[in-house]
Amino acid sequence: MGDMLQVDKADAIGRLLTDHKAGEVTILDLRTQNAFTDFFVIGTVSSSTHADALERTVYDFARENGLDITRKIRPRTFGMPDLLNEWRLIDMGDIVVHIMSEKARSFYELERLWS
Repeated sequence: MGDMLQVDKADAIGRLLTDHKAGEVTILDLRTQNAFTDFFVIGTVSSSTHADALERTVYDFARENGLDITRKIRPRTFGMPDLLNEWRLIDMGDIVVHIMSEKARSFYELERLWS
């Protein structure tokens, strides 16, 4: 996977989320909008157990395909501490994966914010 284009890597992660029952999987191309990452891959999960499993799956996929996890981030909730466990963010440098509950996704509206 090391020779794959970033867009292909983002697509592969999007398919991985879909294959593992994440809802509303979206890939945002941010290459012309900022300097810190190229793609957001966003998926909605149904529970914290689903989020845990999907997060492990993304880590396994990254390790198996030579993708570096730059860092695992616990997003700030900006006054909404009950959303803290409803958003997982995995930073792979060029790709940032957001695993979010429906509640967190509708509150933060990343697609609207970055469109």
